[in-house]
Amino acid sequence: MIYADIIVDISHENIDRTFQYRIPEDLQASVKIGSKVNIPFGNRKEMTGYVVGLSCMPKIEEDRIRDILGVVPTGISIDSRMLELAAWIRTNYGGTMNEALKTVLPVKKSVRPKVKQELVLKCDRSTAESFLEECERKHYVAKARLIKKLLESEVLPKELVSLKLNISAPTVASLEKQGILEVRTERLDRNKSYAQEAKAPKVKLNDEQQAACDTVINDLKAGKNGTYLVFGVTGSGKTEVYMEIIDYVVKSGKQVIVLIPEIALTFQTVMRFSKRFGDRVAFFNSKLSEGERYDQYLKAKEGSIDIMIGPRSALFTPFENPGLIVIDEEHEGAYKSEGVPKYHAREAAEEICRMTGASLVLGSATPSLEAYRKAETGEYKLLKLTKRAKEARLPEVSIVDLRDELNKGNRTIFSLDLVNLMRDRLQKHEQIMLFLNRRGYSGFVSCRKCGEAVKCPHCSVSLTQHRDGKLRCHYCGYETEMPKKCPSCGSPYIAAFGTGTQKIEEAVKKLFPSAGVLRMDADTTKDKESYERILSAFANEEADILIGTQMIVKGHDFPHVTLVGILAADLSLHATDYRASEKTFQLLAQAAGRAGRANLNGNVIIQTYKPDHFAITAAAEQDYVSFYEQEILFRKNLYYPPMGHIMALLFSGKDEQATSALLKNVTAKIIDKYAALVDNKEIVSIGPAPAGISKINDHYRFVVYFKSQDYGHLTDICGEIEKYRDEIKAAGIICQTDFDPMNGY
Repeated sequence: MIYADIIVDISHENIDRTFQYRIPEDLQASVKIGSKVNIPFGNRKEMTGYVVGLSCMPKIEEDRIRDILGVVPTGISIDSRMLELAAWIRTNYGGTMNEALKTVLPVKKSVRPKVKQELVLKCDRSTAESFLEECERKHYVAKARLIKKLLESEVLPKELVSLKLNISAPTVASLEKQGILEVRTERLDRNKSYAQEAKAPKVKLNDEQQAACDTVINDLKAGKNGTYLVFGVTGSGKTEVYMEIIDYVVKSGKQVIVLIPEIALTFQTVMRFSKRFGDRVAFFNSKLSEGERYDQYLKAKEGSIDIMIGPRSALFTPFENPGLIVIDEEHEGAYKSEGVPKYHAREAAEEICRMTGASLVLGSATPSLEAYRKAETGEYKLLKLTKRAKEARLPEVSIVDLRDELNKGNRTIFSLDLVNLMRDRLQKHEQIMLFLNRRGYSGFVSCRKCGEAVKCPHCSVSLTQHRDGKLRCHYCGYETEMPKKCPSCGSPYIAAFGTGTQKIEEAVKKLFPSAGVLRMDADTTKDKESYERILSAFANEEADILIGTQMIVKGHDFPHVTLVGILAADLSLHATDYRASEKTFQLLAQAAGRAGRANLNGNVIIQTYKPDHFAITAAAEQDYVSFYEQEILFRKNLYYPPMGHIMALLFSGKDEQATSALLKNVTAKIIDKYAALVDNKEIVSIGPAPAGISKINDHYRFVVYFKSQDYGHLTDICGEIEKYRDEIKAAGIICQTDFDPMNGY
């Protein structure tokens, strides 16, 4: 007998273990480790699960072991490497094994292929003509009609045969069996191809770029795999460095994964790589249909591509022999999963490289403190690019104090300096980008008499006004009409405050009515083609001004952009998050880096109420090192990452008192369990307390933070929490853990 250990396809923590099933003799050839199978489970006749182990010994009484019902025909199997990775993710980030398995499977099921079928005359013409005469004599009308058409053209599309000639499938099958014709099937790719006819000429690298490439390639030649941080100023040509290293890896017969932080970057990145590597490049993201994602997955599995490009989920591309993973803009928060398990792509990539012997290249003009700290201590190799490629100069950056603008009587969205520069660039037919890290038509709505903001009744956040006049909650989707009177005091003096991308668009069109304006934010990029449409239009100079949120400042390269306006630069400084200064510095430095990337000089205007904040002044100077040195002292004093580790434990429930009480109880038990480590300050707890957003969708949220310099202590605490899962679940409370969170709670 052969038995299978199976993880059931349910994410409940109380069944997060394997169950043993017997493999019937007729299934033993098809059931393997990683197979997706149908099984009886509990009172249910049929469920799905994944085979994670095989053995010849029963673990329980033989008569209690049930049979596997069958292999799921449309299921995607998980190979042993991905099973090992899933186990690592579960251990290091919490959640269930099933959730971890689903994470490493970017495609969950096989999809019927899209095919083109043609009917081809198989026999010689004389045989076909003789058979036609026989069909006519015997009044086989349909067969005769089809053979006549095949004698005319020899190849017929199957759709034409069934729809226009009205020939049934059994008739075609009969003629195929008789050797008169054959059906040729060609699998079609559902994905749009960006492959270029002519490959781009190889770019001549400058000395710094060549030195960075040589360091990595020489290590690869010597059989050494390592992790490298390409730390280059904006516009320094990091992508050319990646492509030179990738060229060596691909020619050595291995495959490459390239991660980008935003779907918006897919089009531009795929175009650049396709010009260099032709049709051996594919892309993967959440905007693709189920069939498109499956086609890309299959191409990687079959080895018909060498390079996969995409956001976080592309990390789990099932390449047979990966040799390199590249993470561009590695500092971006998008690389941290928001769903359970809350893994970080950088850390998961390090583990994949450890398992496969691949190398990891990280790149950024504004590295995360975690990556730069590892480079500083020698864990990563630091490769510096200190000047822009093609002799382009860094832009001239000016900081505008909005308090001074108000004193001058300027109450508009734009400073006087920005307006003058916009006018100048439009006259020169150069392009402009305006960046705001907010969305919606305007900010919050509040009463000028009592000061109360109009809040969502289900979440502890203010509602945002949109162009259609409605107020919407960006957390739960609640919407309502704009009130005519204040809901709190009844005053008619109620209005929207703040600025959104739509409002900026209207203001720009009013100031410069003849300018072409595009807006790129969450509201204008809802459909699959919207990113490509907007970015292509701007790249082709069909518009003069691009207005947008964070997605427009991440890695885009528009050579005709010579002015970037950063509006409300200090908004992100007010976040309840220890990374607020780091995120602000990165956003501003990246936004500033969009200007003057070719042979035209660039200008950047940073509008702020905090012109002296070190994150803003360092970003204006493009001085990462001075920012890092100041910020790392703050992290060191408080044991924040990268000088320590944090685990957030979040409870969310509909009963405010019960949720708070249970979290306090669980926290007390954990502190008691690790009393010695707590007394020695090796583990520090903060809270429990209401979360920064204390209510979402009628669920009250409470959080406690555990800090330690030893990551293992925190994974031990996570394991201890598992003991209380049944109690937590019985109380109707949702429990989540998050290691080194990228956002405040």
